[in-house]
Amino acid sequence: MSKKEHDEQNSDESEQGSPNVVDMLLSKKNELVVDSETLIKETQKRVWAALKKGYEYSGSPDESDAFLRKHVFSRIDMVVLYVDLVGSTTMTLEMPEDKLAIIISSFAQEMAFVIRQYDGYVLKFVGDAVIGYFVAEDNSLRASDNAINCAKSIITVIEKGINPILNQYDYPDLKVKIGIDFGKNIVIRYGADEKKSRVDLMGPPMNIAAKIQSLAKPNQILIGDDVYLRIHPASQKFFSEVIWKNHEWRYRSRTTGNIYKVYQHHN
Repeated sequence: MSKKEHDEQNSDESEQGSPNVVDMLLSKKNELVVDSETLIKETQKRVWAALKKGYEYSGSPDESDAFLRKHVFSRIDMVVLYVDLVGSTTMTLEMPEDKLAIIISSFAQEMAFVIRQYDGYVLKFVGDAVIGYFVAEDNSLRASDNAINCAKSIITVIEKGINPILNQYDYPDLKVKIGIDFGKNIVIRYGADEKKSRVDLMGPPMNIAAKIQSLAKPNQILIGDDVYLRIHPASQKFFSEVIWKNHEWRYRSRTTGNIYKVYQHHN
């Protein structure tokens, strides 16, 4: 979003009763409060049971599938979150297949739990990656804040919940790379069967979230400019613009034509 367009958006919203400012305040006031301590303890119980007793996750209703089927061929504002497990290739070479399968499965399910805690949907598991999204049609500011807080909780759950259990078995720590972007995605259906044909999302935010996570460092959160502009100022203070070297990043903004800015999170 260019500065001119951003100013015009703010101007338009001001004429409608300043929902921009109101939404920003409501976004912070109504911010989801997730009990991290409980989240960590519950994670440890499940992961320990999976490794020790072969516990299998029961799963949950596919709320994403139901949502997407209701909105087939619609263009929807979303915040996309892409979480990729680091070092899975090395784990594949060094760990027994059965234990590796349990760890990868547990990782994916725990990531899904966290995403749901922040009003997000789990789109799919792709190998050792988890893709989630947060519907932003009603309040893009709140959806952006939820996605950021979800990403931070994901890293906390891994570092304080999953890894201590893995360490008991002398298994390597898990780390992730996270990319987040905002924009319109179109819901597509592969086939005419309204109930059984596969549904998915397609759009620039899906691509950008994947691209920027591939450039993230282990346990680093990278977000696109369209997300940064929508998160609360209190959260913006923990981000700084990434200064690219060697032309690793060449994607240009669809609105300004300039290099699309990416921001990194600092604890």
